Amino acid sequence: MSANSDVSPQANYIQHHLVHYNNIGEKQGLIADFSVINYDSIFWSILTGVVAVVFMAMAARRATSGVPGRLQSFVEMLVDMVDNQARSIVPSAESRKFVSPLALTVFVWIVLMNALDFVPVDLPHAIFHALGFGHEPKDALYYHRILPTADLNIPMGMSLGVLLLMFFYGIKIKHPGGFVKELFTAPFHAHGFAAILLAPANFALNLVEYAAKSVSMGMRLFGNMFAGELVFMLIALLGGAWSGWNAMSIGLGAGHILAGSIWAIFHILIVLLQAFIFMMLTLVYIGQSHEGH
Repeated sequence: MSANSDVSPQANYIQHHLVHYNNIGEKQGLIADFSVINYDSIFWSILTGVVAVVFMAMAARRATSGVPGRLQSFVEMLVDMVDNQARSIVPSAESRKFVSPLALTVFVWIVLMNALDFVPVDLPHAIFHALGFGHEPKDALYYHRILPTADLNIPMGMSLGVLLLMFFYGIKIKHPGGFVKELFTAPFHAHGFAAILLAPANFALNLVEYAAKSVSMGMRLFGNMFAGELVFMLIALLGGAWSGWNAMSIGLGAGHILAGSIWAIFHILIVLLQAFIFMMLTLVYIGQSHEGH
């Protein structure tokens, strides 16, 4: 994908920051639509995942029974918060042994991925270019997106993982027969011939419910982070409008600093809130898998 000389520099700037470093140039034909790999999203999501695991492992190794340090106190607050939420939502103590650490990992991981949005939008490109990679639009490394959660593949992949856990715990708690029976008998419970008539409608509604839960989880995280990323790019354009020491340039420069600072502070809430919502939905949906209609 290359820059278009017929469009404005501002449009090229936005396009430059919204295109992934991927293998689309290596693909030919329709199959490319289903086999594109966004290497930048994979790299940053794996890196932040490793950082999240290392962070929690360090806190666990440094934990003491005496007066806790700052790191231990901070992690204990996170653990207590997630554990309290899990206890109020997931009824099975056995399930919570896995679900609670999972929810904590999801929360920390998404916070770290979302926090990449605070990195100046031009910094990754400047670093890659300084290292000699991707100076031309024809070069795949010319493009690079640092925010994994603004790539729909990442949030949807995580939500599909939650969907699989919903199926797993639904089958485990209700047993295969009970799980399948519920698919065809709920939410319109009936008996006799009426149950047979309503079975297709029940099954269709259950499929829609599972699909809606999964899609809404991924789309909510993606939509909020993509919008935040786009706002940061639009604010960055203000700083790129400098044309000398004149009233317009000085006004746009001051607006760039002011708007960027305000949005960054407000975005801290978005970063934390979206991670918390995804964690809570994970707990809620898995908790619902333990219950019958």
